[in-house]
Amino acid sequence: MAWEFAGGQPIYQQIIRSMEIQIVSGKYHPGEKIPAVRELAAQAGVNPNTMQRALTELEREGLLYSRRTSGRFVTENESTIREARRTLAEQFISEMFKNLENLGMKRGEIIEAIDHWKE
Repeated sequence: MAWEFAGGQPIYQQIIRSMEIQIVSGKYHPGEKIPAVRELAAQAGVNPNTMQRALTELEREGLLYSRRTSGRFVTENESTIREARRTLAEQFISEMFKNLENLGMKRGEIIEAIDHWKE
């Protein structure tokens, strides 16, 4: 996977979002072991401490869990994954509306555009 980072948001937060997307989209399956911190950090081109911070947050969210000497794994709790997917979808929709409003579109125009897109 190619890691791309944008300015304006801390890298660890961008890593969290990227990993969330990979988990909820099925790139990483429930119960699957993820690569080690150093391996992921090398792939992303970031400091291992930055990657560690992101993975720790994903554990706190319940999307990952650790086994003492075996590494980190994706949760097997399907409801946690569904909830993360719903939260990401809401964030994407909110960002989309903000972007369209920044283009000068009113809510009614946005809804028309969505209705047209569904056809």
